[in-house]
Amino acid sequence: MNKVLISMGILLMSAVAAQAASVKNSDAETLVLMVTEDGATREVAINAGTTVSLCPNGCFIKPPKDDKITLSGNENVEIINGSAVFN
Repeated sequence: MNKVLISMGILLMSAVAAQAASVKNSDAETLVLMVTEDGATREVAINAGTTVSLCPNGCFIKPPKDDKITLSGNENVEIINGSAVFN
C-alpha cells in the first residue's frame, strides 16, 4: 500500500512540474526577471546559461528588453540579448 501511495505522489509531482514554464538565460550575465504571479511581484535571478521553472499556474514576466509577457505555465522561453524568444 505504501509503495502505491509513494508512486502516486511521484506521478502527481511530475505532472505539476511538467506544466511549469521553462525560462533559459542564454546571455553571458545573470538576468533578473520581474515575475507577477497571483497578484504578487518578485524578482527572479537566472544565472547565465541556466534554466528555471516558473509559473505552474500562469504569470506575467518582464524581461529586460521586452514588455510584460503572459505565460500560461507550459511555455519554453529563452532569453537572448535581454529579449524573450518562445521555443
